[in-house]
Amino acid sequence: QVQLVESGGGLVQPGGSLRLSCAASGSIFSINAMGWYRQAPGKQRELVARITSDSSTNYADSVKGRFTITRDNAKNTVTLQMNSLKPEDTAVYYCNVHARRDATWRLYGYWGQGTQVTVSS
Repeated sequence: QVQLVESGGGLVQPGGSLRLSCAASGSIFSINAMGWYRQAPGKQRELVARITSDSSTNYADSVKGRFTITRDNAKNTVTLQMNSLKPEDTAVYYCNVHARRDATWRLYGYWGQGTQVTVSS
């Protein structure tokens, strides 16, 4: 079994900062990539940021320069530092992990339960 534990969501004023963390545990052989997605009411889920095992990163255009994603391979954790937050960043943020359960090449996808981020005055 694989479990993702998310933390760091909450309410913040425009221009403020939040840091989201996600820790993966359980029957994991290796992690290929970890990332964060978000979904606002009435909108489709979208990629926010992603980081691979070799530290290659991808960011949505809307968050470039404001958000930073990092990972700790030894602890199987990923962190999203969010600065200069805007009301349009309001959404439920989901941790996503692609991992191998064993020495085979097959990858499995896992999702966290989601954490609410609200940016409002």
